[in-house]
Formats: sequence, structure tokens, C-alpha cells
Amino acid sequence: MESPSTTTDTKKVAVRSSIVESIRGCGLSGMRIDKEDLKKQLTMPHYLRLAMRDSIRLQDPAAAESHYRNRTDGVDAAVPLSPMVVFINPRSGGRHGPALKERLQQLMSEEQVFDLSDVKPHEFVKYGLACLETLAGLGDSCAKETRERLRVMVAGGDGTVGWVLGCLTELSKLGRDPVPPVGIIPLGTGNDLSRSFQWGGSFPFAWKSAIKRTLQKASTGPIHRLDSWRLSIAMPEGTPVKPPHCLKHAEEFTLDQGIELEGELPEKVASYEGVYYNYFSIGMDAQVAYGFHRLRDEKPYLANGPIANKIIYSGYSCTQGWFFTPCTSDPGLRGLKNISRLHIKRVNSSEWEQVTIPKSVRAIVALNLHSYGSGRNPWGKPKPEYLEKKGFVEADVADGLLEVFGLKQGWHASFVMVELITAKHLAQAAAIRLELRGGGWKNAYLQMDGEPWKQPLSKDFSTFVEIKREPFQSLVVSGSGK
Repeated sequence: MESPSTTTDTKKVAVRSSIVESIRGCGLSGMRIDKEDLKKQLTMPHYLRLAMRDSIRLQDPAAAESHYRNRTDGVDAAVPLSPMVVFINPRSGGRHGPALKERLQQLMSEEQVFDLSDVKPHEFVKYGLACLETLAGLGDSCAKETRERLRVMVAGGDGTVGWVLGCLTELSKLGRDPVPPVGIIPLGTGNDLSRSFQWGGSFPFAWKSAIKRTLQKASTGPIHRLDSWRLSIAMPEGTPVKPPHCLKHAEEFTLDQGIELEGELPEKVASYEGVYYNYFSIGMDAQVAYGFHRLRDEKPYLANGPIANKIIYSGYSCTQGWFFTPCTSDPGLRGLKNISRLHIKRVNSSEWEQVTIPKSVRAIVALNLHSYGSGRNPWGKPKPEYLEKKGFVEADVADGLLEVFGLKQGWHASFVMVELITAKHLAQAAAIRLELRGGGWKNAYLQMDGEPWKQPLSKDFSTFVEIKREPFQSLVVSGSGK
């Protein structure tokens, strides 16, 4: 057993290391970055910037041709080393959004910084990138090289980053390679995607100096792959559900028939699809998130920044019965086992396998990242002998597997979130199927990358959720600089 003095010294070292890492994350270490040199490295030629702007504004890639014909030889021929565009969510980051937008425009150009309230990522893909491709087809080598070297930065929360990644994925489906890699300026509350790729967990307090270092790292940082997962949900037609923005109506949903159904499948179904990168969950944690989002929508003045959000979220979770189950209700009735059946496919297997849901589990999470709930790792770092015993492998964001774990009551979740214990390991899965049935419960609560919704359940028919990996892996720039 360690002596008290040894333990104290260890804690001091840990705190000192944490402070040093925070300072580094704020860009206060390392060599000074010259603003003009950085601007030359990132800024596109003037005619290309105007061509992209007009193509998006007019929703016509051919609008770029006039700028190509009127370009200035010599001046407009130089291709920047790391051409870059930035998407910024001005509503994220509290009061810093508008000021950050202005600062970014100063460090490259006004036309390369897109306000997401004005220009959506799919519009950039459909018209902005198509503009460069159109000019490249006319023999413009500058446009061709700019398109090939382009990198994208996203200033926002995990939901904003996922939105941009999803739109860029369409390029691969259409054969419009290469797909630009994405870096992150964290402006959200949890920022788990940002943490996973070493961009930090919060917007730095010394952001004016840090932003130059961030852009420098984004222009040269190594590129890593990230799995993305398609969630499909099918329910009886007419179910009064209000899906979140991350789910879109799907024309057709084909249910894998490799499992014997417990409930009946209706003749007519309504189906939705969406892609996630961080996590999917069902149960009490999603119910808390749903209540918090409703409160924030009704009273937006209460949540005007990441710290306020976390305080309100924590307080709200205490009111939902996750910590204190009412005496009139049997705690066992709240377990997900009562409304759901869970099946998975293991890696390199085509067979569905049922996974028993423990009676005590009140939330199930299918996690893709190492980071969840603002930097926690509920899966933990199991020892090799444990992994071998369970048939698991070491978790990775690009291994084609989801880590599926359960959370019990709020006390259990709290100990998991402070990493005193790990969550209840259920499985590692290459595909997941949930069959939800009504009865004692009228609704289930689900969330995908922080976007929650209430899912009404039918007594007569089952609702199905299937999660499968997308064939294309997204490309993310690492902020580690290594």
C-alpha cells in the first residue's frame, strides 16, 4: 500500500500536469505564429473565393466561370499550402461566437468563414466544392490543387461537427473524392468528439492567441479515421413522434429477418434514419436529456453557456427519479428489460445473438468514442486478461465496433462518470437491434449524439431500432500535432 506522502505527491503531480495541459491547450506554449504567414498559408486566391461565394449564393456551380475568365495571371495562380474553410455556429460558445467569427475572417478571408445560420454544410458541398470541381474541369490547375488540399474546420459542439461530417460523407458516395478532413474548435457543452481527437474539451480562455495555434495545427495535423453508424428506426404508421433534426424520414426500411420477433410487425410502418459518431442511448439518461432540452427551449435565458448548461443539466437529472425512485413504484419496473430485447452481431459474424439486459439497467449506451459525458470513459480500460475472457478487444474509434454498456440508478451512473467504477459491460457489437414493446410503458426516451426524443410505444406492435456501420470512415484532423 502506498504511503500518505507518496499519494499526496502523486496528486500534486497530477494537478500540476493538468494545469500544464490546460495552458498548452490554450495556445500559450510553443513558438509564436506570425499572423501574415498564417494568412498566406490558409487564404485562397481572390477569384476562387468569389467564385465559391457566388456559386453558393446563386446555387449554381457554373457561376464560377466568369471569375475564372477574369482572374489575374500571376496574382491568382499561387495555391496556398493549406487552403481552409471554417463553419461556425455563432450560437455556440456563449458570447464568443460573433467575436470568434470576426477573428477567423481576419486570419484568412471573409469568404472562407461560413456562418451556419446563412450557409449550410450541404450547400457548401453541393455548390461550393462543385465550383472548384467545375473550374478544375475547365483546366484550372489552381482550383484543382485547392480542392485536393482543402481542409475544413468546425467551430461548434459535437452536433455541429457531426452535421458537417455527415454532409462531407456524401462526397464519397457520389465518387467526388477526396473528402476533406475536419478539425474542431470546441464550442459545445460536452465536446466529446473534440476531446477524442485532442482539440480540447472547452473553448480556451485565451482564445485570441489560441486560435492562431489551432489553425496552424489544423493545417498540418495528422489525419485519422472515424467510424460512423447509421441508425434506422421503424414504428407503426401514425405513431405521434417528433424526431430530432438528426433523423430524417426514410422511404423504405427493410428489417433483417434473421431474428424471431417477440411482438408483431405492422403492415404499414413509418421509418427514419440518421448517422451518429459519438453515441446512441435509450433510457433514463435520454429522458434527462429530453427534459433538459425542453427546459432550454422554453427558457433559453437559463442556459447561455457551457457552465450554465452543466449546472442546469445536473440539477434537472436529480428531479427525474433516477436517484430516488418513488416509494409507490417498484424500482424493477423501471428497468429496460421490461420494454426491450437486445440483439447484436459480433465482428465478422452474420448471426444475430441475444444479449440479456440485467433487471437493474435503466439506460443502455452504444458508444463509438473513448469520451462520453464531457470527457468520461465509462467503458474504462479493461486489462488484457479481462478482454480475452469476455471476447472483447481494446476499444478504438475506427475498429468497426460499438461498446455497449448499461447504467443502473443515478448513483451508479454518478460513480461511473467520476470514473470510480466502470459501467456494466454488455457487449462489443458490429451491429445492434433493439425491439421495443409497449405495455406498462407508454413512451421510451432515446438520444443520438445529444439529440433526444420521446418515442411513443404501441401495445400491439413493436418498434425496431437497428444500428449498422457506414462503409465510409470519416476523416478527422488530430489536434495533437504528432
